[in-house]
Amino acid sequence: MDFPAPLIEGTLVNRYKRFFADVRLPSGEVVTAHCANPGSMLSVRDDGARVWISPVDNPARKLRYTWEIVEAFGAMVGINTGYPNAIVAEAIAAGRIPELTGYPVLKREQKYGQNSRIDILLEAPGRPPCYVEVKNVTMCRAAGGPAEFPDSVTSRGAKHLAELTAMVEAGNRAVMFYLVQRADCRRFTIAGDIDPAYAKALKLAMKSGVEALCYHARVTPGGIHIDAPLTLALPA
Repeated sequence: MDFPAPLIEGTLVNRYKRFFADVRLPSGEVVTAHCANPGSMLSVRDDGARVWISPVDNPARKLRYTWEIVEAFGAMVGINTGYPNAIVAEAIAAGRIPELTGYPVLKREQKYGQNSRIDILLEAPGRPPCYVEVKNVTMCRAAGGPAEFPDSVTSRGAKHLAELTAMVEAGNRAVMFYLVQRADCRRFTIAGDIDPAYAKALKLAMKSGVEALCYHARVTPGGIHIDAPLTLALPA
């Protein structure tokens, strides 16, 4: 996924009310950017960090900028949660995820389960449908440490795991796909200290046949693209 326009570098002044971030531009002007990330953003919200924002070419929108990237532990981290589904779908279509090749039909946001929508549905003649739920990962709590999910309690995430399990029990394939929007981590794990219920739910889902995949992305001011898989350190 390429950014449609050059990003603007600045310094994070403050992230507040979940969806707002004040950014100081090189000129000294402070602008308010939309923060498209409703999570806690633990480890990627430090005041004074280098950030990159995108200009918004929409006169009807109140905020003229969107926060896209932050620098953490020297690495660029994509914080916009609106992108992961498109990034993963693009990589699947390009054959960059070997575990998900062989499906000529890719659909997004399809209804399934109990009043939910699956992020990506893959279909192929003679094969069971493959339901892919995508989770955005930004957290790394120490330099050289693993990428971790979740960064806050997510009852919605546990619900998705239950629905993926139901798909497997119905004879389909189900995949929980973790997209790490940073390239400085070599392992991925579950933050069970933050949400033990989610860790338990993932363990049960995997025992039922739900697959877990994790890839990290190469993040630059030009775009965000799937790079390579990460070693999984998941509940046994």
